[in-house]
Amino acid sequence: MGAARRLVHRLKYEKAQHLRHYLGRMLAAGFRDPRVREAPPDALVPVPLHPAREREREFNQAQLLASVASDRLGIPVLDCLLRFRYTRTQTNFHREERFANLDGAFRLRRGADIAGKRLALVDDVLTTGATAQACARALKAAGAAAVHLAVIAKVRAGADTTI
Repeated sequence: MGAARRLVHRLKYEKAQHLRHYLGRMLAAGFRDPRVREAPPDALVPVPLHPAREREREFNQAQLLASVASDRLGIPVLDCLLRFRYTRTQTNFHREERFANLDGAFRLRRGADIAGKRLALVDDVLTTGATAQACARALKAAGAAAVHLAVIAKVRAGADTTI
């Protein structure tokens, strides 16, 4: 397991919330890329957890990372997505199962206006892209002009996907 994955694992499962500062700075550093600086996002959108999962974990790691990155970048966090359908954890699923598990699990929060906005979806890890795709679909259906993804770590296809 790579160093970034180990840190994310500690943040999520060992409740090492102090790591949000380091990981959030790592996330923000990715926005220094000239391609991103040419057209920065209007807002950072953390991938939401289902309320039951957030109560279990006691925090949303994507929200923590987005908050730290927001402070460093001056880009607001827009808490506009809602995970309204409880889904089983993705860690034990293969690629096709991950996409099916998340189909229709996200929607825009009532009153959120994202029409025409360029958004950066923030998550901790990219594995198959199922979560990002499901979130992006909901954001694009609500009128987002563009949805890009910002993550701390990417897990190789075929690698151990437990995080």
